[in-house]
Amino acid sequence: MDDTIKIDGVTPLARNWGRFDRYEVTHDRRDGSRQTVSREVYDHGSAAAVLMYAPTTGSVILARQFRLPPNLNGDPAWMIEAPAGMLDGETPAVAARREAIEETGYEPQALQFLFNVYMSPGSLTEKCACFLAHYTPGEKLAEGGGLAAEGEDIEVFEIAFDQAMSMIGTGEICDAKTILMLQALALQLQAGR
Repeated sequence: MDDTIKIDGVTPLARNWGRFDRYEVTHDRRDGSRQTVSREVYDHGSAAAVLMYAPTTGSVILARQFRLPPNLNGDPAWMIEAPAGMLDGETPAVAARREAIEETGYEPQALQFLFNVYMSPGSLTEKCACFLAHYTPGEKLAEGGGLAAEGEDIEVFEIAFDQAMSMIGTGEICDAKTILMLQALALQLQAGR
């Protein structure tokens, strides 16, 4: 934590799946003065995501699932994403592996850490650890589809990497972490890795 930032007060607004609080914060400005601001912050923990790629077929595994916030913005509620989920006390690599199996049925192999990313740093504490992994087409470890107990109903599909990249341009893939991981894979493939 930065010593020049002072938390003056925290007002709890909601406690459900996560915490929603209003913060009064005083911090330095670039001109040397100090200012106090009020910010609302939602904290539900951090996450891990994994994009699984099959070098033999040039395909990726993606999932489509219900997401209320895009629907509230007038966009399709069924979003296409790479498997992801909360850390739940695990390391990011362990959580990425667990989520991939739960959501897709495929076990990620040769898990490679790509980067950490804040999804919306102006209002969310969530930091997502993003990974790239390989999978073998047709070799599922489990059924996939998510956990019904968590309200998940996940459609799993395998598509060509080039098709997934074109879906970014059409807006069919608009999930930030998925776009970033697809772009990272594109860079690796371009570099011959």
